[in-house]
Amino acid sequence: MHSEVAAGSHRQLPQRVADRLRLDILEGRLKPGDWLRQERLAQEHGVSQMPVREALKRLTAEGLVEHVPYRGVRVVQFTAEDVEDLYECRAFIEALAARAAAERITEAGLTELRRLHERMVACHAPDEIAEYRDLNRRFHALIFAASGRSYLVRTLAQLWAAFPTMLWSNVPRVAVESLPHREAPDAEEHAAIIAALAAHDPASAEVAMKRHVAEAGVALVGAMRAQAGTTEQPPPREPRSAGGQETAVGATGRRDR
Repeated sequence: MHSEVAAGSHRQLPQRVADRLRLDILEGRLKPGDWLRQERLAQEHGVSQMPVREALKRLTAEGLVEHVPYRGVRVVQFTAEDVEDLYECRAFIEALAARAAAERITEAGLTELRRLHERMVACHAPDEIAEYRDLNRRFHALIFAASGRSYLVRTLAQLWAAFPTMLWSNVPRVAVESLPHREAPDAEEHAAIIAALAAHDPASAEVAMKRHVAEAGVALVGAMRAQAGTTEQPPPREPRSAGGQETAVGATGRRDR
């Protein structure tokens, strides 16, 4: 009996180490580009190197860390181009989820969306930026959950579980405060999404969500390039709307992601 318990506890070690490292990454204690040395991590976590090795494999599969041949494992560091690609993917997938949600969302779901929206509008940046981002996460999660599309829900849940937080950590200013002049546009975009869902208008919900996510991506890319001191920024790639026409996007900063 004791051997079975010990074996079960041993099997859980890699997951426990992975969970702690994941939290350290998401909360910014481990920064983008930080090297994760197995021997040091084993000492810090009070385990052998074997569970650390397995934990790093899991985090690599999740996309939180990367293995660099002949050098080791480090926390993923995103380039501006990576962020462009990720947000274009997210804009497409979340727009599909919003389209489906417009057909299925309940009055109770709409009431909760309006409540979250009102609380976000009442938040004051930068003091309440953490609360705002939590509310924003719940706002988006409610919408894609309302879609009832299991693959979209799983994919977006995985994206939202890590990557918005990791992307903020690539830009120190964005990690701790909002960027100026975006509070009103953010609120307007959320209101447009709610209006389309309340009207049960799939096409409008898809367009509103795609525009909202695309604007967030452009803002974050702009902040990353400004931080890097880029003097000549390439024009942002303009995402296509549901009808195939180009959707104009701005390049100013914003509070939500």
